[in-house]
Amino acid sequence: MKTFELLESQVRSYSRSFPVVFAKAQGSYLFDEAGKKYLDFFSGAGSLNYGHNNPKLKRRLIEYVESDGVTHGLDMATTAKRRFLEQFNSVILKPRKLEHKIQFTGPTGTNAVEASLKLARKVTGRPTVIHFVNSFHGMTMGSLSVTGSVAKRSGAGIPLPYSLPMFFDGDLGPQVNTLDYLEAFLANNSGNGIGLPAAVLVETIQAEGGVKVASRRWLQGLEQITRHYGIVLIIDDIQVGCGRTGDFFSFEAAGIRPDMICLSKSIGGYGLPMSLLLVRPDMDIWHPGEHSGTFRGNNLAFVTATEALSYWENTTFSDSVRERSRQAAILLEKVASNYPDAKAKVRGRGLIQGFICGTEGMAQSVSRAAFERGLIIETCGPKDEVLKVLPCLTLTQGEMEEGISILEEALKSVLKSVVAPSTAVHVAT
Repeated sequence: MKTFELLESQVRSYSRSFPVVFAKAQGSYLFDEAGKKYLDFFSGAGSLNYGHNNPKLKRRLIEYVESDGVTHGLDMATTAKRRFLEQFNSVILKPRKLEHKIQFTGPTGTNAVEASLKLARKVTGRPTVIHFVNSFHGMTMGSLSVTGSVAKRSGAGIPLPYSLPMFFDGDLGPQVNTLDYLEAFLANNSGNGIGLPAAVLVETIQAEGGVKVASRRWLQGLEQITRHYGIVLIIDDIQVGCGRTGDFFSFEAAGIRPDMICLSKSIGGYGLPMSLLLVRPDMDIWHPGEHSGTFRGNNLAFVTATEALSYWENTTFSDSVRERSRQAAILLEKVASNYPDAKAKVRGRGLIQGFICGTEGMAQSVSRAAFERGLIIETCGPKDEVLKVLPCLTLTQGEMEEGISILEEALKSVLKSVVAPSTAVHVAT
């Protein structure tokens, strides 16, 4: 790691949590330069839903490169882009009766968020955007302005105006509907200090915020409020979309229809940079070139993204994701119940599950102990109190059992004085 310490900026983050040099990757596993194997329960922060070097996607990518297909195309029309647009429309949009236009915004998720904020303000003529406590939407200035983390916001170095936080579902306890506060605020728009906002930006599952899941009823209520007041509803599906919850979009189970949808991370399929904004047609009021970017046309990502959509041509893949999700929740609940000293709870949806540790610093300690044992798992939440289980969607039952077993052993090692009961998970690997 000496080269990285000497030459790379201090801003590096994940390499500090997982201090080895990785050399290869396949499926659910990473391999370091010494040949040690690590089961990956982080999946590129959700960018690798189809696993590392997925052979189906890799084959298409190699074929395209060898045929001298266009690599970089700005926003020009290319064969690869046309194939993606047609496939995305026929496999994803039409079956869900979504007529949204597809805007390619740049290589990363924050580009999609920035475009959505800019367009919502243009559509409504209003400046303020409502977001939620503990939200995360990106690290550029606009995205930071609608991110709840004080630590991340402070990196901007200047005030971040024209945004307003509200409480997320469950923030004030199970008996309080936080939408009542939002609606009361909007109802008094002549005296609330900002008037009506341009948009409400929300994650259906606050991933970085601690794997906090909004209920169907809450999301439906939020949609009703935005419709009533003429506010643009933007769903940030960057980390929990593209199948993470079992459905392609995380909001499908709630039956809502957002005005705009931000997608990135696994939309490229192979970990290649790609992001897009889905926009209701009547809101697509951009002038040509009004929102631009050099790397909107990553044709290599178009190729792998098109191939990844083959997983969604029927229900086989989504059914398998739901089965793995049930398995993960059951195994994690067993670990939590078998080690009461950890004061742990489990929450999540689909293949994003949070293992909440009740003792300060425990989650970070378990993450380090898991890494020593060959499992890559990150922490999240306002105090890094949650272990975020985020495997690739293509993992096997055995790989899921292996990962939870390593997590259990790591937890035991941190607790030290706790004697593992005979009913512990202990899955053979």
